[in-house]
Amino acid sequence: MSMLYAVLLGIIEGVTEFLPVSSTGHLILADRFLGLNSSGTFKILIQLGAILAIVTVYAAKLLQLLFDVPHDKRTQKFVLAVLLAFLPAAVIGATFHKVVKSILLESPMVVCISLIVGGIILLMVDRWRHEPVYHDVMDIPPLKALAIGCFQCLALVPGVSRSGSTIVGAMLLGVDKVRAAEFSFFLAMPTMTGAFVYDLYKSHSEITASMGQGIVIGFVVSFIVGVFVVKYLLDFVGRHGFAPFAWWRIIVGGLGVGALLVAG
Repeated sequence: MSMLYAVLLGIIEGVTEFLPVSSTGHLILADRFLGLNSSGTFKILIQLGAILAIVTVYAAKLLQLLFDVPHDKRTQKFVLAVLLAFLPAAVIGATFHKVVKSILLESPMVVCISLIVGGIILLMVDRWRHEPVYHDVMDIPPLKALAIGCFQCLALVPGVSRSGSTIVGAMLLGVDKVRAAEFSFFLAMPTMTGAFVYDLYKSHSEITASMGQGIVIGFVVSFIVGVFVVKYLLDFVGRHGFAPFAWWRIIVGGLGVGALLVAG
């Protein structure tokens, strides 16, 4: 893989990882229509840059949680909530890892249909005038968080979007849209780290020297771009909601379906 393509995929990963548009889906379509032929391992491993991006932006909050967790019950409940939300995807992801990587990650049409359907659902939820109960991520009850984690499992289907599924699940369970996006950030840390470590363990023998160079480049680029996305996404959601992302999903998915039907 050339340096230019590694940079391009790093940008796609950094921009889309925390938006409800499916980073994996966009990487698969970029592969398909640009002829990049990057492996599923590459797509997952460059997520390390996005992981470090969110850890960097949330470093102060994470340190505060670390200091408070030994003695503060509210912090303990929040940490428990995040861990419970992580659990379903960890179990199901490990169980169906081979199916996801060998079959679903190689299906551009599945991605396009998931983008369209997910966009329609996101648009409906964004327009839904619900009365949120939780306006602070620290107040989300552990059992509600576990239910949000079950929604996250839908993202094992490429194109669904990890952040999109958790945001929709959180909003349906009474979390306001900005805090739903913020909880998705916190949940991303253990989820993406777990996916990275597990895939590295399962696929380390497939990593060649040339792939390693591309992974490093993609990692650095996704980190830099991811920092900007994480820093400004919550403000954008507060002003514009999720409709722009919903329409983006529908347009990309529709164009993808049309191109696949025409080109085969």
